[in-house]
Amino acid sequence: MAPLITVENLNKEFNGTKVLKDINFVLEEGEILGIIGRSGAGKTVLMHLIRGVDEPPTSGKIIYHISACDKCSHVGLQSKSGEKCPKCGGKLVSMDVDFWNEDNVALKRRIMGRTAIMFQRTFALYGDDRVIENVMHALADINYPSEKQVSRAADLLDEVRLSHRMMHIARDLSGGEKQRVVLARQLAKEPFMLCADEPTGTLDPRTAAIVHEMLEEAATDNQMAMMVSSHFSQIIEDVCNRAIFLENGVIKKLGKPHEIVELFMKDAEDAEEFDRCETGEDILQARDVVKRYITVDRGMIKAVDGVSFNVSEKEIFGIIGTSGAGKTTLSRIISGIIEPTGGEMNIRIGEKWIDMTKPGIEYRGRAKGYIGLLHQEYDLYPHRTVLDNLTDSIGLEFPKELAVRKAIITLKMSGFSEEKSKEILNRLPDQLSEGEKHRVALAQVLIREPRIILLDEPTGTMDPITKIDVKHSILHAREDMDETFIVVSHDMDFVRDICDRAILMRHGKIVKIGPTLEVLEYLTQEEKEIMAGPNP
Repeated sequence: MAPLITVENLNKEFNGTKVLKDINFVLEEGEILGIIGRSGAGKTVLMHLIRGVDEPPTSGKIIYHISACDKCSHVGLQSKSGEKCPKCGGKLVSMDVDFWNEDNVALKRRIMGRTAIMFQRTFALYGDDRVIENVMHALADINYPSEKQVSRAADLLDEVRLSHRMMHIARDLSGGEKQRVVLARQLAKEPFMLCADEPTGTLDPRTAAIVHEMLEEAATDNQMAMMVSSHFSQIIEDVCNRAIFLENGVIKKLGKPHEIVELFMKDAEDAEEFDRCETGEDILQARDVVKRYITVDRGMIKAVDGVSFNVSEKEIFGIIGTSGAGKTTLSRIISGIIEPTGGEMNIRIGEKWIDMTKPGIEYRGRAKGYIGLLHQEYDLYPHRTVLDNLTDSIGLEFPKELAVRKAIITLKMSGFSEEKSKEILNRLPDQLSEGEKHRVALAQVLIREPRIILLDEPTGTMDPITKIDVKHSILHAREDMDETFIVVSHDMDFVRDICDRAILMRHGKIVKIGPTLEVLEYLTQEEKEIMAGPNP
């Protein structure tokens, strides 16, 4: 294979802190290169620099080996040099382009037109348009002939196995389906290289496996090179030709995927032990909770259908089930975001029980202040520092000294070391990895000192080591702050390790409640396959 990209002595700093240090490697034409490393290792920063997103590197070079048409703006693979341009019939001329050199701005723009990127939490779709219209928008962006757009869009949707959803409204798709539409939109550009930055981080494992399979097929069928970062180590082994282990901004090793994964997983052993926790009296009591929706096409839907359960103080309580089981709707009722159609949701504040189903400052309004929610689609204030996000931007007005102290304590509870906590206080969210952002969002919940914390898919974007950090932060918060946690998750290993009891939901009903191991044994084979997926 011929080289497509050469990275030479690449360095990147943010506010004097080096996040990439002397990075060197070559990506071949058509190669799938994996990047694995824990949150904050520099994976996202590296991909953004290679794609041309954000600011230039501090030093070093990214060289694209291409062929450029001498008559039009088309660029292609260097292995095609000397051939006729597929756009205008001109001649393709071999070039080595220093991507971030200011003298090559025009060429950089042309190269970016033949590369694509998929982010881990941004679907970037036209939510009110149909699926096929979303793909047609992408074709229009590259001036694809209008009379051929419908047929080409249908072909692309067929390629990502989504023909059965082409007339659906984009916002009504599942997360995995949305990500496949994103892939179809990127393939519309006919890229010779795709950066996939944790593209399945928020998806359940089985759906993630489907999307990764789509990516591998797209790379092979379109002779497209790809760089993919993932915390699913099995995917790195199964899909990638080579892999990089990135640690603290340094390439620790580049080689065969199984060797890289083995090296990475050596650090993912959980040696810390916690004493058995004695839970207290009930802090939450749900009685016959019902939530119904009326839809035009499906009539009445019972999203939650007569659910009853208790949660005790200092308990870590799991809610599990496949997509559509009702767990997300139930979690939104618990947190006070939506009202149930019927039943009671009682929460104990001090010595008084408060019915969350009743509106007003003495009922739901009072209780909501004591319930912390970390949703999987969390958002931080992008133009505020981490310290601001944890304090004055959410209404906690402390003196500066106390604010810093409280922020560091809370960041440590969220899985950061004390040194790292101090280091990131003055960073903006965009200067953090996705896993680091997730832990800051957890700290944003903890700093409010809630009585109950509801975690919706808390490990979705995390590598195995960060999952251990977050597990420890939850267990420490329970011990040190007498916190009660309700965990909604498809990560069965995490639920097994962290939860005292759990409920299993199917079609809006609780079909099993009890100690976590007993509930997990009640899973059907299909549920196990959906929620177990590839080993992370």
